[in-house]
Amino acid sequence: MGYKRDRLEVIFDILSIVKNNKNSIKPTPLLRFSNLSFNSFSIYEKDLVIKGFMRLEEDLKGKKYYTLTDKGFNYLNKYSMIKEFISEFDLWVFIIFE
Repeated sequence: MGYKRDRLEVIFDILSIVKNNKNSIKPTPLLRFSNLSFNSFSIYEKDLVIKGFMRLEEDLKGKKYYTLTDKGFNYLNKYSMIKEFISEFDLWVFIIFE
C-alpha cells in the first residue's frame, strides 16, 4: 500500500530538486532524485522545458544541466502557499493505492 503523487506534486518535487541543488543539476541525478521511471521523467522534463519552468543548459565542456526559470520559482512559491492553506484548514485528501 502506498501513496501516489499527483501531477502538480510531481512537478513541485522536480522543481524543488533543481532549486535545492543550487539551481543547477545534471539530468541523471535529477531523474534519480525524482523517483520516476525514465519514461515518466522524460514526459515531465519535456513539458517543464517547453512550458518554460526550467531550462536545459550546456556548460563550456558540453555538460548539460537544468536550471529553473522565474516561472519555475514562481510555481514553487505558489504551490507552497496552496499547501500551507490546505494544511492550515486541515483539508488534506489522501488517495491510498494498494
